[in-house]
Amino acid sequence: MNLVERAKDIMFKPAATWETVKAEQTTVKELFTSYAVILAIIPAAAGFIGMSLIGTSMLGMHFRIPFISGLFHAIISYVLTLVGVYVVAFIIDALAPSFDSRKDILSAAKLAVFSFTPAWIGGIFMIIPALGIITLLASLYGLYLLYTGLPVLMETPKEKTLGYFVVVIIVSIVVSLLINVLARLVLPSGPMMLP
Repeated sequence: MNLVERAKDIMFKPAATWETVKAEQTTVKELFTSYAVILAIIPAAAGFIGMSLIGTSMLGMHFRIPFISGLFHAIISYVLTLVGVYVVAFIIDALAPSFDSRKDILSAAKLAVFSFTPAWIGGIFMIIPALGIITLLASLYGLYLLYTGLPVLMETPKEKTLGYFVVVIIVSIVVSLLINVLARLVLPSGPMMLP
């Protein structure tokens, strides 16, 4: 699998790409080591650059997270993002029987990993903190990818896809909130003001 081609295809040709993904022989470990661990670096590194090196201005004041705190935050965010993707895959797999879908952790991992692609790539905009909203919009497109991938990878019946999607999203939001809380608990200090 070519990482750049796969990222481009999943974002611009999702229907055909989901069929390709379904047929691919891989493992959960390979999905993470050859794709997720690489792309998940983008928002962590961009966020570090944006908040610790560049900083942001508001009401005439410039704020920047201290270098070591920012680096620590980037590492924690990176690790927790990968954990979060795996947890989402686990949730997709665990909920599958409730929605007459195929229970298969590999398919659930493929769905979770590739659905995160737009958020990871959109994370590059975190270099300029004011453009962080673009990352959020890219994440919303990832939800669309998740929705279109459920019937293909999990073989979800059409009439159950929306319900399955909504429950996965709700549980994923809870997971995301928990990850953010964990990240905040381990951060050493807040932003500093620069002249």
